[in-house]
Amino acid sequence: MSAEKLYLQPGERLDDLQINNYKIIQHPQKFCFGMDAVLLSAFAQIRKGGNVLDLGTGTGILPILLAAKTEANHFDALEIQQESVDMAKRSVLLNNLSDKIHITYGDICKASEIYGKGIFDAVTANPPYMNNNHGLKNPGLPKAIARHEILCTLEDVIRESSIVLKEHGRLYMVHRPFRLAEIFSTLNQYKLEPKRMCLVHPFIDKEPNMVLIESVKDGNPMLKIEPPVIVYDTPGKYTERILEIYGPNI
Repeated sequence: MSAEKLYLQPGERLDDLQINNYKIIQHPQKFCFGMDAVLLSAFAQIRKGGNVLDLGTGTGILPILLAAKTEANHFDALEIQQESVDMAKRSVLLNNLSDKIHITYGDICKASEIYGKGIFDAVTANPPYMNNNHGLKNPGLPKAIARHEILCTLEDVIRESSIVLKEHGRLYMVHRPFRLAEIFSTLNQYKLEPKRMCLVHPFIDKEPNMVLIESVKDGNPMLKIEPPVIVYDTPGKYTERILEIYGPNI
């Protein structure tokens, strides 16, 4: 049996992240990371030596990707689903990142109680997109928790991010464009100023289905709209930009 297989539990698989030889453990019947997490890892501008918190880390995809892409000092990652925490911890061990990434089982709504105030240079978040008024809930609880605001709301994520961030610390978040008005209002409520925004379109002639936002705690008003990311040139054919982000083996 290979060393990698020793980390796997029944039903799990090992996926190659195409960077630094890093791999991630996932369970296809539970919840696997999507393009939104990968795009957020490319959008986030984590400064050298920074300390970062990932809220709702799932199986640890964002801190693992950002450990490869940035020169951050340390990543903390918070997740409330114990099974995901277990997979994330095993992925950290598999990639020899235990000195760089620490996974914690806990509630996003209590992040500031867990970590304290003014601790982090940056926070990343890929929160549930849908509230109780949006769409049908997945019958599988792990996927439902990841996609719907069952255990935390948009306000919870933004409030806790603001508290744990240092002055002028940055929140990087991916969400849905149809909630932009609510996102901006809530950011403003908690003294997080939107500074960069990028819309993601499935095709060049289709409306966006994702938005990437960088906000700065106690920042001055000025929002930069970056060129949009287009996912597909034609059905089944990724654009050059997506191939750059993912690598050649997408």
